[in-house]
Amino acid sequence: MWVVGMKADMNIMRVILHVLLLAACARAAEVRSWTDHKNRSVEARMLGLEGETVILELKDGRKLPFPLANLSVADVAFARSQGAKGDAESADGSEKSAPNFAAAWPDRIKFGEDPEIKVVEEDGERKRFVYESANYRYTCDVRLSKTVVKGFAVMFEATYLFCRSLPLGLDGGRRDGGKLQIRLFEKIDDYSKAGGPQGTAGVFLGGDALVLVPLSSLGVRTMGSGYTFDRDKSSKTLPHELAHQLTAEAYFAPGGMGWFSEGIAEYIAVTPYRSGAYSVRNNQKDIIDYVTEYGANGNGGRALGKELQLADLKTYMLQEYERFMENPQLNYGSALLITYYFLQMDGDGDAKRIKAFLKALRDGTTGGDALAVLLDGRSFGQLEKEISKAWKRQGVELVFAAAR
Repeated sequence: MWVVGMKADMNIMRVILHVLLLAACARAAEVRSWTDHKNRSVEARMLGLEGETVILELKDGRKLPFPLANLSVADVAFARSQGAKGDAESADGSEKSAPNFAAAWPDRIKFGEDPEIKVVEEDGERKRFVYESANYRYTCDVRLSKTVVKGFAVMFEATYLFCRSLPLGLDGGRRDGGKLQIRLFEKIDDYSKAGGPQGTAGVFLGGDALVLVPLSSLGVRTMGSGYTFDRDKSSKTLPHELAHQLTAEAYFAPGGMGWFSEGIAEYIAVTPYRSGAYSVRNNQKDIIDYVTEYGANGNGGRALGKELQLADLKTYMLQEYERFMENPQLNYGSALLITYYFLQMDGDGDAKRIKAFLKALRDGTTGGDALAVLLDGRSFGQLEKEISKAWKRQGVELVFAAAR
């Protein structure tokens, strides 16, 4: 009886909080003129404040994350006042704005702004050098020029924009002082000592909400007594780890952990990226090449061939993460294909069922109960046939154990 009463009270509290959030949004929903530091203006309404980024909605419905650092003083003051009213962040810096499940699927994500870099600290004795862009704080063990930091910050901010723009509620990420935390290392040995696995280009440490990156993975190399940035250097690992940092904590629960948590990170990482832009609309060929071969132009891939032999779907989706990691090549590649199926191929191609599944996870439903939402009345056997048929049309065979 006490548990039932507590659940009822919690439901009432959720309703009250939802009403308060809607009221806060209404206060901030006026269409107004926003001016950047170069005196360019746009008409838009404010949807919310995420750390040091204001989310604007243009008249045509497009959502535009915009760094506060690039706005006029008056607009920054307005955004911060509305953000405070809307309680966009909790005391520990985690975001509380409503997830963007209703947004349109993006065709192309372009971070076209100058990622203005702030030097926070440069302490040669402690080997601690701290720099910031709109949404990230980079703590490095060597001094870098603003130009070098700006070069790789474009990729970080573009990936942030990509994750936030997908209508999947990728609104995780614990902030410190309003920033997501990145640690950079000059030497691979120091990266490994801090927790970076051998042979990796970067890693997300979930307990610390921290991404570790060796400078070499960013295309930063020594030149004389300083460092330079190689713009042609690319890594699929980093967008993957940044996606993990931004994935809602609920999506790592049983039912989502493994196939979806890794599948969506792979989706972010494999989507073609160049010079601050992600090409989302036509990423299917790149995904197929990545899973079946060594990626486009030999640029990395799982090389699993055109036929993938998998466990039955229920076992696959509910397996413990340790088991998932026993065969990472197969499981990462198949997770990408299965996640892509639910994002773009299932039903009317509107991601309706996977959005309902993610909402269930956010509401505390996990394991088989959460997957029942994704099944939407289908059996696992029926779903296996639908997934296999959809990918077979694209030249890829997914063979589940139940069908063998």
